[in-house]
Order: sequence, then C-alpha cells, then structure tokens
Amino acid sequence: MSTAYTGIKPKLSLSQIINMSVGFFGIQFGWDLQRANMGRIYENLGANADQVPILFLAAPLTGLLVQPIIGYLSDRTWHPRWGRRRPYFMAGAIISSIALVLMPHSGALWMAAGLLWVLDVFGNVAMEPFRAFVTDKLPDSQVNRGFVMQSLMIGCGGSVASALPWIMKNVFHLTNTAEQGSIPENVRLSFYIGAFFFLTAVLYTVFTTKEYPPSDRGFKDKIKESNKGFGGGAREILNALKNMPPRLRIVSLVQFFTWPGLFLMWFYYTTAVAVNVFGGKDASDPVYAKGADFGSLTLSFYSVVTLLFAFILPLIADKLGRKITHSLCLLCGALGLISVSWVHDKNLLFVSMVGIGVAWASILSMPYAMLSGSLPKDKVGIYMGIFNFFIVLPEIIASLGFGWLMKNVLHNDRLAAVEIGGAMMTLAALICFFFIKEPKKTDEIETAKLEIEEQRPI
Repeated sequence: MSTAYTGIKPKLSLSQIINMSVGFFGIQFGWDLQRANMGRIYENLGANADQVPILFLAAPLTGLLVQPIIGYLSDRTWHPRWGRRRPYFMAGAIISSIALVLMPHSGALWMAAGLLWVLDVFGNVAMEPFRAFVTDKLPDSQVNRGFVMQSLMIGCGGSVASALPWIMKNVFHLTNTAEQGSIPENVRLSFYIGAFFFLTAVLYTVFTTKEYPPSDRGFKDKIKESNKGFGGGAREILNALKNMPPRLRIVSLVQFFTWPGLFLMWFYYTTAVAVNVFGGKDASDPVYAKGADFGSLTLSFYSVVTLLFAFILPLIADKLGRKITHSLCLLCGALGLISVSWVHDKNLLFVSMVGIGVAWASILSMPYAMLSGSLPKDKVGIYMGIFNFFIVLPEIIASLGFGWLMKNVLHNDRLAAVEIGGAMMTLAALICFFFIKEPKKTDEIETAKLEIEEQRPI
C-alpha cells in the first residue's frame, strides 16, 4: 500500500472490521467512566446538583472548535506508515489516558473540571476520525455493519466501565465512601483500569489496521489549500458549514434533540438513583454511596443491551430502512428515560435501561449510516466534525441553562431532569420519522457509480 490507492474499496472480512473497531472499546471505556462517575465526583468535591451542568461546560465549548479542526486536518494528513486517521487515534488516546489516571486525585472542583476538559478534548481527537475511518475503509454495502461493529465495541467497553465501581466494591471489597473533598477508593481504581484499556485498545487498532493511501485526484489540491494557513482552513470550515448537504441538515437536527436526553441522564441519573430511589442524603452517606454504585451498575446494563442489540440492528435496518429503525429506537430510549421516575423497586431500573440500550445502539450507528453517500468524499472529516457540532451544542446549552432550571423550576429534582431528557428524545424521533427521506435504490446505484468514478486514476 505504498502507492496511491485507485481501485474500488474491497469488502473486508469480519476480522478486519473487528480490528478497525477495537479502538472504540477503549475510547468508550473512558467516556463511560466519566459519564457514570463525574456527577458523583463533583458532589464528592462539594458541588450542589444545580452546579453540575456548568462544570461540564469547558469541554463542549472546546469540542465545538476541536472537532471540525481535527476533521479538516485528518482529511489532509497522510503518512506512509501511520496513515491518515491513526495518528489522531494514538495522540488522543495517550493524553486521555493520562487524564484518566489523574482524575481520581482531584482535590478541588476546578481540578476535576479541568481534567474533564482535557479528557473530552483529546477523547474527541481520538474518536472523531474513527467515524470517517469507517467511510474511508468500507464500501457502502458494509457501512451499516461497520458502524454497528463500533456500536458493539462501545457496548462492550461501556458495560464494563460503568459496572467497575460496583465490581470494585462488591467483588474486591474496596471502600465506596470518602470524606468530602476526596474520591472513593473503588472509583479511583476504576479510573486507573480505564486508562489502561483506553490506551491498549486504541493501540491495537493502530497496529493491526492499514489505511488506503489517498488517490492522486484532489488530494494534492487539498494539500496546497492547507498551505494557505489557519485563515484558509477556517474559511473552508465555514464554507462547509454554510453549504451543508440537505440530508446532513435534517440528521443534524435529529442529533440536536437526541443528545440532551443522554446528557441529562449522564448529569443526573446516578445521583438520582442514590437520592430518589435509595434515599441517600449526601456523598458521605453510605446509603447514597450504595445507590450511586447501583446506578452505575444499571448503566452498565444498558451497554450490555447495546452490545446484544447491535447484532440484530443491521438486519432491522436492512428490513425497515435506516430512518424508521432509528425513529423506533429513539422512542424506546425516550420511554426508558421517562420510566425511571416510575420506579419504586430498584431492580426495575434494569427494565428502563433496556430502552436506553436499544436507543444507544442506534444513536451510535444509524445517523452516521444515514449520511453515508451524501457527503463529499474529499470533505468527510470536516463534515463529520461539523455533524458533531449538533452533539456539542446541546451540551453547551444544557451546561449554561439547565443549572438555573434545576434550581428555580425543578428544585434540584434529578428525576425530573431525566424525564425532560426523555421528552427531548421523543421530539428527535418524530423529526427523524417525518422529515428524513430514505434514498431510492436508483439513488444508491448512482452514488455507487460516482464513488467508483472518483476512485479511478486520472
């Protein structure tokens, strides 16, 4: 593969698709550790429930800039040994793993928030090129399976990561309480383990997967354009944002209303279980700690559901189409979030998590699959970064405004916040069903022909 790639993308074997997806196991391990535990860590360090959203603000604000820039740069990167996307996987994994090791040593809110910022920024550096990686490597007929394999790896990583604090307490008998201002021992060791898996899984993909060198057509022109400097790159990103393909606009709107449900769950679910279901008082209360551990365990269960559902999701999408499949899955997630407030028996939380797991499997794959073939081939990285604006923007809005809502309207009722997330996800499902049009078979054939033409040598 030292010469320019000019042929049609070949179908990959199952083992090759697995190899290119293993890195997502590690990346998701890091994401789910912080999602399941950051609310708890913040409250351990003295934050009130209405302060939690603003403590998540720095990371999405930075991500708003980092994601399209990384996409822009990775579109223009090529190294004969390291390829196009893999250098970003490796750099992001190394720095994120360091942040995971340092996180449980946070002695103040500012330190924990700063490390979360580092973790989110470089987690995105590792993750964003993975989405373009699937489009780079797989023909359209395997795109569903490529993104679903990522969902499967995400389910594996998330299920283990979310359950780790519970495992550390109940299997290895580490303490799960700590005085205010410090982090419990079971959470601390979980972050160390997370750093190990994050780094090793990404390195596995880096060293077992090759990338196709860019075709001569267009790539040299992009390199010349990148020599125009930061201003030229910024203009290209803004131009791409202004001229988003119509399908990208609608799928982005679906994302915009989907992700608030997930953010509100990650902000408040674990502590809601600790307070509303178990009746704990604060972070130093053993009942609160037991509830928080159990909440993390149930979050791991939705990742198990994601893992299992990922096996049948391609079959459902092939049968019903990507649009209908995603709409139904989002409705399952909305029901799962809303039903948390109906739970009086803690074990029924596992039932609620089934709906979340179904939705999560689809969220991680179907939006990206729906965009396959609709993005310009020479700007996939940029558009994947722009697409993720519509994940980051809801988090920024939630971080800026939801604290006030929690304090003045919801009176710090964490379960009410989770229910609002379910309502937002319902709206996303309706937008997906009524506004996205499935491409006709003739359109898919024309797209395939165009893809072949673009890959032919001049």
